[in-house]
Amino acid sequence: MITQEKKSVAEAGDSLPVHRSTKRGAMLRHLLKHKVLLLMLLPGVLFLLVNNYLPMFGIIIAFKNINYVDGILGSPWVGLDNFRFLFATSDAWIITRNTVLYNFVFIILNLVIAVSIAIALNELKNKLAAKFYQSIMFFPYFLSMVVVSYLVFAFLNVEYGFINKGIFALFGLDELNWYSEPKYWPFILPLINLWKGVGYGCVIYLAAIIGIDNEYYEAALIDGASKWKQILHITIPLIRPVIIITTILAIGGIFRSDFGLFYQTTLNSGALYPTTLVIDTYVYNALINMGNLGMSAAAGLYQSVVGFFLVLGSNWIVRKVDKDQAVF
Repeated sequence: MITQEKKSVAEAGDSLPVHRSTKRGAMLRHLLKHKVLLLMLLPGVLFLLVNNYLPMFGIIIAFKNINYVDGILGSPWVGLDNFRFLFATSDAWIITRNTVLYNFVFIILNLVIAVSIAIALNELKNKLAAKFYQSIMFFPYFLSMVVVSYLVFAFLNVEYGFINKGIFALFGLDELNWYSEPKYWPFILPLINLWKGVGYGCVIYLAAIIGIDNEYYEAALIDGASKWKQILHITIPLIRPVIIITTILAIGGIFRSDFGLFYQTTLNSGALYPTTLVIDTYVYNALINMGNLGMSAAAGLYQSVVGFFLVLGSNWIVRKVDKDQAVF
């Protein structure tokens, strides 16, 4: 009996390396079979490593007092002093409030307007006209914020701006110095962001709408559903997964802001800081004026960590509401 058990154990031990070698062989054959696809994947993986993972080494700058003599590794550690300096200033509340509220408004506006335009374009009978409108709306997305800032300046310039010299002069209104009046910019900046980014979101949602099977609409039409009911009960529910994914990703960047929008468009005017200063522009100004690399890195790390937990929290909420719609 004992001899037979030893024999079976020995046989099992002998078969284990064979099994492992078989798995390795199967994996090798699988890699060789899909080598073309893997080679196509290689540039994207290298790009991800070089641009997203290698720079993570710079996280240590946030915990050091960087000087150019000792370099990054030789500079002294300061612990959390850079974070304390960032949030101990009187502007900490202002920049955090502006960053969060602006991004919240951007997310809501871009989502609602982009989905509405995508639905409207899909309903157009003339597909050539739909393509033309889509291209026109998508074009501003490719413009640099420097170009956009000049366009805005052409409208808001005190002496020669279209609004002051055109619209206000036509109605006999007093001219405004837009770049010294902070109360108007909480309305101006969302409009600029919407004009520049709504075309990109529209393309995403339009692609999702086009992928919906026409049989759903045909069945609804037979049942007597109006176009409005078809949109409410077919289009929006079926593109909801795309809406959820894009919203979660946008929430992850709620502590980041479009630097060009808040710096170039406002001409970095100090008079506008109460309503236009955000974390990114504040850190840039601090870096330019004081050369504090540690504080800049601390702000970037703070934004990334908060964004990471916001993504996790948003996905957790979605999972609680509808498990099938969660990203992960």
